[in-house]
Amino acid sequence: MPEEQVYHIHPLGWEGDPEEERFKVSTLDYLSVQTYNNYALFFRLADGEKHNAVEVLKAGLERTLSQARHLCGTIERDPSGGHSFYKRKDSTVRFIVQWLDSEQYPSLDDIEQSHFSAVKLGDLNLWSVPPMTYGEKPEANPDNHPVVAAYKANFVRGGLVFIMHHHHYSNDIMGWAGLTHQLAENCYALINKTPFPEWDPENLDHSRLIKPDPPEEAKVDGPPAPQRHPEQLPGISLLFHLPKSKAAELKALAKPQDGSWVSTYDAFSAFIYRHLTRVRAPVFKPDTSAPLFWVEAVDMRRRFHSPKVPPRLQGNVMSAAMNTTAPVTQPTISEIISEWPFWKLAAYIRALTNSVTQESLDAMLNMVAMVRDKSTLNIRIDSQPPMSLLQTDHRDANITGANFGFASPITYRHLLDCVTNGVIVIYPPRTNAANPDEGCEFAIFYERDLAQTLIDDPEWNKYFEYRGIDAIDAASSVS
Repeated sequence: MPEEQVYHIHPLGWEGDPEEERFKVSTLDYLSVQTYNNYALFFRLADGEKHNAVEVLKAGLERTLSQARHLCGTIERDPSGGHSFYKRKDSTVRFIVQWLDSEQYPSLDDIEQSHFSAVKLGDLNLWSVPPMTYGEKPEANPDNHPVVAAYKANFVRGGLVFIMHHHHYSNDIMGWAGLTHQLAENCYALINKTPFPEWDPENLDHSRLIKPDPPEEAKVDGPPAPQRHPEQLPGISLLFHLPKSKAAELKALAKPQDGSWVSTYDAFSAFIYRHLTRVRAPVFKPDTSAPLFWVEAVDMRRRFHSPKVPPRLQGNVMSAAMNTTAPVTQPTISEIISEWPFWKLAAYIRALTNSVTQESLDAMLNMVAMVRDKSTLNIRIDSQPPMSLLQTDHRDANITGANFGFASPITYRHLLDCVTNGVIVIYPPRTNAANPDEGCEFAIFYERDLAQTLIDDPEWNKYFEYRGIDAIDAASSVS
């Protein structure tokens, strides 16, 4: 067994904290899935710097947990209904330090050569804090008193793999990014003896996302919890790279004829939508006169205007642009594949994104508040028919820009061994000085037995470079 040390981190100044604190789970938090997120930050680090990094991370976590206070404790049911992040005065968060620096474990160079694949790491339970690996599981059910967060520093030859776990109810991607930058700045200040960063108390204010429940007799039963669609096939996560120059080419191709603005995001999203549909349609044989389910996560921190919110606001502060509910005419499958010109498909993606507003989210939350069991309303993409897509954009996370003082991450990954077909994760460019054309990376959760068709497709390969298998679904890999 590898050597490890387990620390139970108190928030800084905990001795003067209240006996208990409750931070209400928002109406919007319930729409996220009942799972843990499992983010890994990869650092290049010399052996002589590793023990100091442990002490800095411990002290940085103490200060950060005293700020992001909802992370220190468990999720508990409230006597008055709903749930809260519950912190006792003596609550702690586990921080585990593990030494995987022998030849039997991959070095940082080995991991980098695999493009930071979860497959290269092997058993994710070794690198993580069980049961907080990704996937919907009973341990993450809010009625089972789930622990909110934990951390693990895995020191390998040549570097550090720092795991940051949190229950999805506590943060979406940009909430986690804000937390990570706060932790990095706290660590940087400790090393360099510079002023610590400020922390806006409004980062914990979810009041605008909490809608009061109606009286019990006025509540309605929602739909049953979404389940995996029976036609879904075993999945695999494939990693692709879109060079900056190729992204620019796609944007030029997507320029609307009416002179309206289109983004790089719209362009590559339309390309993905078109070509993943094209290569899979001969297999699944859908009705090409029907639409195809598409949903994208939209960060609301920049979209709230009355009032505006701090950029590091914690919790789930996102909405969804969903083609089935957006006030936008949606294309049929045949129009997605070829009948619409490319610029029109990109303009459609832009219209979907623009349809998500503060007002539309408020209206949705008012409806959600009426539902007795709100947790059944989350979007589970593999409950939809095959070929459906859910896209989540991580580009603004900018994790490689987080300077911890001892190092900055080369990149990060959401480690997983549970693949939900239809998900697309857009990673920001990693640090790669040797390649000035380094662009975004795309983890595409795809049908395992159809993967080679996409990998070999010449139209896809004009723009996207295959970088290998990102993750394998553990449950289906034995079938």
